[in-house]
Amino acid sequence: MASDAGLAGPVKQKLIDTKERWAREGRLLTGESATPRHRRLPPGQRVTKDWPVLDLGVHPNVVPQDWQLTVGGLVDNPVTWRWDDLARQPKFSHVSDIHCVTAWSRYDNRWDGVSARHLLSVVRPRREAKFVAFRSYDGYATNLPIASFDDDDVLLATHWGGEALPRAHGGPVRVVVPKLYFWKSAKWVKHIWFADKDAKGFWEVRGYHNFGDPWKEQRYG
Repeated sequence: MASDAGLAGPVKQKLIDTKERWAREGRLLTGESATPRHRRLPPGQRVTKDWPVLDLGVHPNVVPQDWQLTVGGLVDNPVTWRWDDLARQPKFSHVSDIHCVTAWSRYDNRWDGVSARHLLSVVRPRREAKFVAFRSYDGYATNLPIASFDDDDVLLATHWGGEALPRAHGGPVRVVVPKLYFWKSAKWVKHIWFADKDAKGFWEVRGYHNFGDPWKEQRYG
């Protein structure tokens, strides 16, 4: 999958330029490191009770009945799920924290949806598949090692706080990868692709870290 192949509408170019400048300047870096065992808040973060809306300026209006997810690449069983297909999968709930690269964190978010491990059990990635890429309805893309997707707190989220996931936060379906900075948790997910080679996404090619561990303060790279 290409890293950036045409966003679906006008973007917030000023925001993109600013965040690229932050990457060049190393903005927000503290030089600290920590682990979740020692403290809950990663280095350089502040806690908020709000949930800020951060995106590229494109909010695709995908209603559940029109939503579709294709999963392919190096898998034995590629699938295409529509909303009814997703609803038939085993339900999964998890409470986790959000850590945004722009330095805010939000505690105790309850997510409901379908676990990544269930999806992996359905599509069965081949042994040579080492990476997974996500493409969204707004044209956004990001990437992960399969090992980070294959974790017990990762899911395709349809609900937050017991309510349907709001459009502004990636509804009807977004990826949630709590252990990494939240730009890795692609909103409005449309395609999931498994590959033997890594492919950097939208922010990764613009100076942001390819992995994004908040505890190691991997904001840029």
